[in-house]
Amino acid sequence: MTSLPNIVLVHGAWADGSSWNAVIEQLQAEGYSVTAPQFGLTRLADDVDRLRRVLRRQNGPTLVAGHSYGGQIITALGADAPNVIGLVYIAAFGLAEGESIGALLEQAPAGPALAHLDVDEQGFAWLPQDDFVKHFAADVDPITSKVMFAVQQPLHWSALGEVMGTPAWKSLPSWFLIADGDQAIPPDAQRQFAPRMGATSVEVSTNHVAMVSHPDDVLQLIRKAAGATSS
Repeated sequence: MTSLPNIVLVHGAWADGSSWNAVIEQLQAEGYSVTAPQFGLTRLADDVDRLRRVLRRQNGPTLVAGHSYGGQIITALGADAPNVIGLVYIAAFGLAEGESIGALLEQAPAGPALAHLDVDEQGFAWLPQDDFVKHFAADVDPITSKVMFAVQQPLHWSALGEVMGTPAWKSLPSWFLIADGDQAIPPDAQRQFAPRMGATSVEVSTNHVAMVSHPDDVLQLIRKAAGATSS
């Protein structure tokens, strides 16, 4: 009998664990044990430590999925990821060693979702409501996107300069959902991330928050990864 892996879902910047709600509900209905922790988004090292604590609590093999900056967090697990058997990237950063998000974004003009970041006195970057609703969550129902805006978790500006060490995808199988209408992480960048990590990829007509607007496509990829990694 094939056993189901545990699933850990990692949210990105300007979101929180609730962004995975539709995915969590269905995975739980299918018998998966699911955890979607909250991250402070203060420093990459702190977020990775938080993820490691959650992974050590998992009872057995675990599949980890990251959205957006959550891809940075799961990649930074490196070669020693407790209990992890595979990585799933959902419209996420999949950097290689020596790369940073800031350097990547400097290669092209900022997308409309990130064009007017509001950095506060503590160095945390917030998304204005207009940009959030019209660009960050462009294909989400406006009522839902306004709720998402209300619970957004800002990202510390210093995160853009964090340089990636040895990426976890070097030693773990990976899957990647490319969002072809993404207005935060350029789709062309995602199309570069996926093949160089050897990821099994799928391209979906969606904006940045695919797990909210297209949960069925996200679920399909997670199931595929779970099936490939289960014993």
